[in-house]
Amino acid sequence: MTNPAPQVQFRMRVYRDGTIAIGPGRITLLEAIDRTGSISAAARQLKMSYRRAWLLVNDTNNALKKPAVTSSEGGASGGGSKLTETGQALIRHYRNIELIAAQAAKADIDALTALIAR
Repeated sequence: MTNPAPQVQFRMRVYRDGTIAIGPGRITLLEAIDRTGSISAAARQLKMSYRRAWLLVNDTNNALKKPAVTSSEGGASGGGSKLTETGQALIRHYRNIELIAAQAAKADIDALTALIAR
């Protein structure tokens, strides 16, 4: 039986004052918030605590010139969270960088993964 082909993942992080401002986990969380319209629903989907998700969103918002996520409190409409233009731009640029990096490094990635036993 053969093993599946090796998978390559880029794990870019942008630091501000020694702490992660933008990284793969934060981007995944922003994408989940965009899908679900809620920090708590996104946290459930990603199997993390609401507190952890909220802290990540808060830290991300604080690291940016403009927030990535805005939230409204509950009430008749039930509240929720949504991505701002900044949040949408973060996801778009981050994923685009991953794509461009993978394309630029394709020959080396192919050579590297060819060394992996199957």
